Amino acid sequence: MLSEEEWQAVRLTLEVAARAVLLTLPFSLILAFVLARLRFPGRAVLDTLVHLPMVLPPVVVGWLLLLLFGRHGPIGAWLDGWFGIRLVFTKNGATLACAVMILPLMLRAIRQSLDAVDPGLEQAARTLGAGPLDRLLTITLPLAAPGVLVGAVVGMAASLGEFGAVITFAANIPGETQTLPLAIYSALQSPGGDEVAARLSLMSIALAIMFLFAADALGRRLRARIGR
Repeated sequence: MLSEEEWQAVRLTLEVAARAVLLTLPFSLILAFVLARLRFPGRAVLDTLVHLPMVLPPVVVGWLLLLLFGRHGPIGAWLDGWFGIRLVFTKNGATLACAVMILPLMLRAIRQSLDAVDPGLEQAARTLGAGPLDRLLTITLPLAAPGVLVGAVVGMAASLGEFGAVITFAANIPGETQTLPLAIYSALQSPGGDEVAARLSLMSIALAIMFLFAADALGRRLRARIGR
């Protein structure tokens, strides 16, 4: 059984992960469509930039977020001065850190699904008078739905284990930014904390397995429903 403080870390982890997915999903959809369907100067540069969090050390991503969204960063100072919004060392900051880290994962899943959509179906709808928005809403997005949902679930699962970017940008504050990975780290740094770390690690493994199974099941069910 987990203690109340340990359950608090679990609840916070799930909340931060869900918020990160909701924050990332619109950007992932737009970027996936732009990169999959449009050709323009600088496309390769944009593709490289959005995939950087996948290959950079998470601590570096957290440090870059500090430079941009810290109290004295160009974006952070503007948000704080005009709207009173502070991201660094807050739950919202942990959400932003997770969102940046899962963006490439969600983007790749959605883009692969868009690439698999038969262009002939969109062309047929166009010849029948369907406009770009109609084709997007009635043809493209429904056929790409498996990739969208799988990307969201995989992003949720990846957020559960994010450590480096979160601890660098949002710190390790119990009840505020201490997610499961950070709680495990704190337990391992405490004398006699091995038992707590083991319990939290088992919970983390169980959640990750659950979401990965959910992603696979959702993908298979949706692909079967649309005949792909």
